[in-house]
Amino acid sequence: MTDGVRSTCPYCGVGCGVVLDADGAGGLTVRGDPDHPANRGRLCSKGSALAETVDVRGRLLAPRIKGREASWDSALDRVATRFARTIAKHGPDSVAFYASGQMLTEDYYVANKLMKGFVGTANIDTNSRLCMASTVAGHKRAFGTDTVPGTYEDIDEADLIVLVGSNLAWCHPVLHQRALAAKAARGTKIVVVDPRRTASCDGADLHLPLRIGSDVALFNRLLVAIYEGGALDTRYLQQVDGFDDTLRRAFCADAGPTGLDPGLVSWFCRLWIAHERVVTIFSQGVNQSSAGTDKVNAILNCHIATGRIGRAGMGPFSVTGQPNAMGGREVGGLANMLACHLDLEDPMHRSAVRAFWDAPRMPERPGLKAVDMFRAVADGRIRALWIMHTNPAVTMPEADAVREAIRTCAFTVVSDVTAATDTARLADVLLPATAWAEKDGTVTNSDRTISRQRAVLAAPGQARPDWWHVAEVGRRMGWARAFDYASPVEIFREHAALSGIAGGFGRDFDISGLSDLSAADYAALPPTRWPVATKRGGRFFADGRSFHPGGRTRMVPVAWRPPQAARAPRFPFRLNTGRIRDQWHTMTRSGRSPRLSSHLAEPFVEIHPEDAARLGVAHDTLVELESPTGRAVLRATITDRTRPGTLFAPIHWTGETAPTGRIDALVAGATDPVSGQPESKASVCAARAFAAGWYGFAVSRRPVRPESDYWAVATTQAGWRVEMAGRTAPADWETAARALFDLPSAESQVLTDPARGLARLAFHEGERLLAALFVGPAPLGLMRDYLATLPESDVLTGRAPADRPDPGPTLCACFNIGVNTILTAIETRGLMSVEAVGAALSAGTNCGSCRPEIAALLDAALTREAAE
Repeated sequence: MTDGVRSTCPYCGVGCGVVLDADGAGGLTVRGDPDHPANRGRLCSKGSALAETVDVRGRLLAPRIKGREASWDSALDRVATRFARTIAKHGPDSVAFYASGQMLTEDYYVANKLMKGFVGTANIDTNSRLCMASTVAGHKRAFGTDTVPGTYEDIDEADLIVLVGSNLAWCHPVLHQRALAAKAARGTKIVVVDPRRTASCDGADLHLPLRIGSDVALFNRLLVAIYEGGALDTRYLQQVDGFDDTLRRAFCADAGPTGLDPGLVSWFCRLWIAHERVVTIFSQGVNQSSAGTDKVNAILNCHIATGRIGRAGMGPFSVTGQPNAMGGREVGGLANMLACHLDLEDPMHRSAVRAFWDAPRMPERPGLKAVDMFRAVADGRIRALWIMHTNPAVTMPEADAVREAIRTCAFTVVSDVTAATDTARLADVLLPATAWAEKDGTVTNSDRTISRQRAVLAAPGQARPDWWHVAEVGRRMGWARAFDYASPVEIFREHAALSGIAGGFGRDFDISGLSDLSAADYAALPPTRWPVATKRGGRFFADGRSFHPGGRTRMVPVAWRPPQAARAPRFPFRLNTGRIRDQWHTMTRSGRSPRLSSHLAEPFVEIHPEDAARLGVAHDTLVELESPTGRAVLRATITDRTRPGTLFAPIHWTGETAPTGRIDALVAGATDPVSGQPESKASVCAARAFAAGWYGFAVSRRPVRPESDYWAVATTQAGWRVEMAGRTAPADWETAARALFDLPSAESQVLTDPARGLARLAFHEGERLLAALFVGPAPLGLMRDYLATLPESDVLTGRAPADRPDPGPTLCACFNIGVNTILTAIETRGLMSVEAVGAALSAGTNCGSCRPEIAALLDAALTREAAE
């Protein structure tokens, strides 16, 4: 038995098990749980660095009303009173709740019960709407329920794995390692379908760089090839409706919109047809689209037509972006769902849930989905808003408009772990919540495995669990008996019992076998894949039977249509957005880790060399982007990873870390007509070189918040590092630097060359370096990672001493190994492969997400050697 507390990683939907050991001083150690079926002991760079994120620095420790600390009673009374008055005056649809995949299932359940059963509105939606709503809609169209057919074990047993709109190597590294292990063990082929060449292409057998948004065209062509190649499963299709119409629609189109070489398309189709055990893993590139639901069904159609579903090593597989996106879907956390996969618009389902809850009312129609919800906040239809564990002022499309809507809302409540987010700063009432290592409850991962999240640290200050926040407000609004919970196990048992009613309706989600768990059983609950009350071997739909009335699976005719926003002379670029390897959402947690912050420390935009040359943009200079809804300034990364005419920018930066890096300000609020999911990967924009008059880099022991035209701040082991730039330089750099660092009287060293626009300044307290600033007219060539240590030696050189090598930017975050360390080892030890680098330095041997970058360093070194 592994010592320590078994819990679950709070990042992506892989749902990795972790073992936590508290150190007695508010910190902990984190290691992978070797017995958890999701990860078998592996962790990615983010999971490996979790111990660096749990200190209470910056935590919200007490309730606040209008920015002032208040008691829990006064804060909760204020929330309950304002919601009750708003409902009495304007009706239940005048209030809304915006939830998060960071919430535990028990938290989600209580919030859904309050809003739908007692307030009487379906205006409860979640940031999972931005993540997997199109998959939910596609599943329901095909199967009658939101059911993920397969399991992670299918990856291990597949002969062909197709990654569609999924940079699995960076976003779900532990699953990517399973795919690579299958390739090594059984020769599994890997195909990547993605407009960009990503880290997932390393080790792939084929990359299809299709045009943004053209997935339906590709999979319709595959369906035709399946028919023409005689690969249909006619026996399976006897249980399926819609095949003829679906095939007819597919025949009416071709793969032209993909922009792919026909030979590549044919190769892909031959691979797919030749390998019966096919797993198609899809993620945000499919979902975040105005045609996302059709993309999902285009993929499902190919698996249904061949019967390659519900059996070992085959099936469509949606991988979710958040730790409990699935749990939120299970409890009805979306505005168009009821708990336990029951249908809000079905009178029998609605009546059953209402009776189970003994609820006074139940909405009869879906509520407002995320984009429409914040538009209703903006125009005054929603007058009281509760936001829990999410940051919509940054993450929503048209983020500037959403930020303004929240700011002007009559009453806004935010439950979170910190007051320092773009959204929390707009709240009328702030409620301090427990963080992941303090939480107790359950989450469900992408393959339907329910895992326990267990508290290992005491909640700091007055922080309380999310379910407690909601239950307390429910009691104060007059529903004391319905929300009389004393612990999460009581909520879990109620949720499990309700799922038995869903099972009685013939629905998929049934964990009623867990409804009588004792507190001890709940405390010890091992990872458990649902359904629990029936035996399905973990997979669904192998027999073609689904949860539609009559039990028949459905194929859905779909046709390619372009992204909603059309490119125009004023906005000629297509903007793609996504994640980077070592950061998470808006960095509220991951940004606290110096190790994670050192890989890519500022917002950037990938731009093709042809476009960069045409725009006069040089590598590492700044680029200004503009769309119909917003503006951003980002660092230029010139690369052929992206196609000409397209740009890629990450989603993580906020007004707290890089105000001009809030990329969702540029994303239009176009949505899928079925799922309501925003199109976050195909907005239009213009790009131009940013006319910077100066560039700067600073390090400081104290927090820094510049006022320059561009800045980005990241945490380090010694303090903070800052990239800056501006159009016009200050008249006196020393005065400006003292103000920046708030060091009016510190000792200083100043070197300036006004004619060349150069300045270097260092501030000391005795021998101790407090801060330093480096300025020049162009991007600065400094040893940033060395300077971030705030060294005591002559810092103004900007270089590490010869006897103290600079490791360079962190490349392997799992083992904190820098680029320069790897390059030195390659050159001095004669390392010739990624495996050799791993054996020598450990780099790339844990989650493996840095292996493509190690391979690139090796290629560059070998190219240099050949040239010499």
